[in-house]
Amino acid sequence: MRLSDLLAIEDLRLTLLTGDPAREFAGVHITDLPEPGRYLAGGELVLTGLTWWHAPGDSDRFVAALAESGVAALGAGQALLGRVPGDLVSACERAGLPLVEVPTEVSFRTLAELVASRLAGDARDALGRHRRLVAALAEGAGLAELFELTAAELGVTGAVLTPSGEILVGAADDPVGLAKAYLTAPSLPVVAGGHTIFAVGRGHRAAGWALACDGDLLDRADVGYELAACVGLERGRVEEGRRVERRLAEQLIVAALAGADPAELNARLRTCGIGADEPYAVVNAVAVRPGATRGPDPATLGGRIVENLLGREVVAAAGADGAVAVVPLRDGGAGELAARLRAGAEVLAALPDTRLCVGLSGALTGAAAVKGGVEEAGHARRLAEDRDGGVVTSDEIYTHALLLATVPSDVRRSFSRRLLSPLLDYDRRHQSDLVRTLGVFLDRAGSWHSCAEQLHVHVNTVRYRVRRIEELTGRDLSTMADRVDFFLALRDTAPPP
Repeated sequence: MRLSDLLAIEDLRLTLLTGDPAREFAGVHITDLPEPGRYLAGGELVLTGLTWWHAPGDSDRFVAALAESGVAALGAGQALLGRVPGDLVSACERAGLPLVEVPTEVSFRTLAELVASRLAGDARDALGRHRRLVAALAEGAGLAELFELTAAELGVTGAVLTPSGEILVGAADDPVGLAKAYLTAPSLPVVAGGHTIFAVGRGHRAAGWALACDGDLLDRADVGYELAACVGLERGRVEEGRRVERRLAEQLIVAALAGADPAELNARLRTCGIGADEPYAVVNAVAVRPGATRGPDPATLGGRIVENLLGREVVAAAGADGAVAVVPLRDGGAGELAARLRAGAEVLAALPDTRLCVGLSGALTGAAAVKGGVEEAGHARRLAEDRDGGVVTSDEIYTHALLLATVPSDVRRSFSRRLLSPLLDYDRRHQSDLVRTLGVFLDRAGSWHSCAEQLHVHVNTVRYRVRRIEELTGRDLSTMADRVDFFLALRDTAPPP
C-alpha cells in the first residue's frame, strides 16, 4: 500500500509533512519506545504518540533508529503535544523518511485496522488474478490473451516489444524509439516516450523482451512488475519449446558437416519443419561483448538475438563457431531476410557494449545444401566481425573478401606491411603520394589518363610515380598477379605508419 492511498482517505484527514507520498509500506507498527529498532522488521508505517519526546535531541535518536531498521514511513499523533515538533520534521527530512501528521480524533487502532483491511484486500485481489492467470494458462491462452487479461485487471495499457522494436502484443507509438530507450537505459524501469519501460525476465537485454506501459508508472512500479512477470510466463513457455527445437537443429547441422547419408539429412531437415523442396537460408551469428567476463557466450547471445529478430518459428543452435539457424524462406527470399536482419541490427547498434555480427547464406533447397550453407554463413559472419559488426550476405563474400576471410588476420597484416612498407616509408620521408596513386591506378583498371584525371596531375606524373612504385617494391604493375597482390594489400587492414 502507498502513503498516497492513505492520504486520499478524506475521513482520516492525514497531512504529509515531508517525504515521498508514493512510498509503499507493508504494515503498521505502533510504538512509543525511544529506540524501537529491535522490534521492527522494515517496510512498516510506524505510528507514535510522541511520549518519548522530551527535548529536541530526542527526535534525532528516534528517527535514526527507524531509518536503520528500514521502516517505510512515520506517523506522529497530535494527541499528546497538540502538534508535531519541528525538530522531528527536520530529522525526518535529513533521513529521507516520510512523516505523516495524525489528527487527535483519529485513533491509531482505527488506522491500523483500516490498513490491515486494505492490505488484505490487495492480497485477495492478487490471489484472484493469480488463479485466473493459472486457469488461462491451463486452457492454452497465448501471449495476447494473457496480456489482455492481466493488463485489464491491473488497469494498465501498453505493449510488449522485442529489443529491435517489433510489437509482439498491444500498441505503442514509436516502438523503435522505445526499444532503443530500453537497450540504453542505465537502469530499469525508465520513463521514455510517454511510457514506463520494464524488462521481461532477466539476462542480457538484447536477448529479452521489453514491457512498455503507457504513462509514468514509477510511483506504481509494482503494477508494472506484476504485468512483466505475467508476460514472463509466456516467454518462459516459448523458451522451453525452443530448447527441444534447438537440439533438433544442432543434430541436423552436425550430421550435415559430418557428411551423413542424404536420406538421414532429409529426415532431419523435415524434423526442423522444412520440406525437401522448400527454400531456406542459413544464418550464423555471434554477439561480441569486448571485455565482458560474465554473461552468455557470444554464440549463445547471438543465437538468442537472432531468434528475437526472426520470430518464434526460428531457432539458433549455439556451437563453437557461432549460433546457426536454418530459416525457411516462406515470406520472401534471402534478400528480404537480410533486410529484416539489417533493420534489427541497426536498432541493436544502440547498445554501447555489444556488437552483433551476422552472416547469411544464399537461398538453398534440399538437405544436401545444408553443409555449403553453413560454410557460406560462417565465412560471411567472420567478415562481419572484421567490419566490427553488421550483416554480411553470401553475395558479398564471393569476391576477394572470401579469400581474405579464410586467412588469419595477423598473416594478412604481415602481407600488407611487407608489400606496402617501402611505399609508406617513401611517402613519409618525401611527402609524396605513391600509395594513393597506386590505389587510384588500380581502381581505374591501369588507365594512365583516367588516373591522372582523378588525381588532377599530368599523365607523365602518373607514369613517373608508377615506375617509382615498381622500383621500390620490385613488382611489375603491368602483370595481373602483381596488381592483385597490391589490390588485396590495399583493401586489408591499413598497415601502421
